[in-house]
Amino acid sequence: MRFFLVFLLGLAGALGPASAADASKPAAAGARQEPVWQARLAAFDEATYETQVEKMISIYERASGRKLAPGAKRKVGLKIYADSGPGLATPIPLVKGVISALRRRGFESSNIFLVGLNALRLRMTGYLPSLVSGETPFSGNPVYVLESGRYYDPVWFYDSPLPQRFDPIFAQEQVKGVSNTSTKDEDRKSFLATPLFLDADFWINLPVFSDHPTLGINGALVNATLWNASNTARFFRSPANAPAAVAEMSAIPELRQTWVFTLVSLQHYQFVGGPFFNSLYTVSEPLLWLSNDPVMMDALARDRINLHRKKQGFVSVDEEIRTLEFAETLGVGSTKTSQVNLVPVD
Repeated sequence: MRFFLVFLLGLAGALGPASAADASKPAAAGARQEPVWQARLAAFDEATYETQVEKMISIYERASGRKLAPGAKRKVGLKIYADSGPGLATPIPLVKGVISALRRRGFESSNIFLVGLNALRLRMTGYLPSLVSGETPFSGNPVYVLESGRYYDPVWFYDSPLPQRFDPIFAQEQVKGVSNTSTKDEDRKSFLATPLFLDADFWINLPVFSDHPTLGINGALVNATLWNASNTARFFRSPANAPAAVAEMSAIPELRQTWVFTLVSLQHYQFVGGPFFNSLYTVSEPLLWLSNDPVMMDALARDRINLHRKKQGFVSVDEEIRTLEFAETLGVGSTKTSQVNLVPVD
């Protein structure tokens, strides 16, 4: 059945119709920490990324016992991040490395699709063809632009009473193409993009880390939720509602079942001023992380961001922002970075 779980946790917001309550149960105390595999990058070029991505995916397959081979749908989705614009987007060489690894496992290029939110920023960051040259590094791969309104289904939505508010980082037609019966009702709903969990055998999350004034960390969880749905500008300005929305959306059973892992490069991340790109506050580390615990990855990024903020004389990310802790409560992952199972792949 195509509907969502309503989480009654006293956080804020609720999901539109639902299917499996087990996904909302917290992880058992003392449960084994999911590994975070870490590879070092000798360079940020395409060849280096391809080598290390292949190595990491192969290790993941052996450890998990799951081969990333085509299934019944023969499609795979890649959720990229381009919403901070050039300078703070998922590195194109990383995405090409993932595509190469998937093609070696039997996927056709035309069945490896990329998902992003805004057409302008996807074009500015190189994911859509240049209007001048018409060239793109992804000529064989479909790129789904969520704000076109073509990839939402009225049945799949997150329901919250928080009213819609305009934010200049979003386009204003996020629900274009979604049938409406009541404007007032639709203002409560954020429609989740369905290709990742309905059209694909599985999908891979490819975020970029930055700080965020409302959510604390803009990373793995947010890329899979608020940057993956309609009518979410309202949450980005609501510290009381946004953390709960991210946590609850990230625990949707169908989304979790098809989300195999998050793969993120620390080629660039931002510790102050995010999510708007500011080169004065960016850091680069030659590291690549892979894990199916998005909470731990965001928590590790938060530790790094706080370290750089302290060095530069800024206060730490607001401890009252409980996005990661809410997600941990829902069993999405762990925030306990002191217990991280960090596994070097070299």
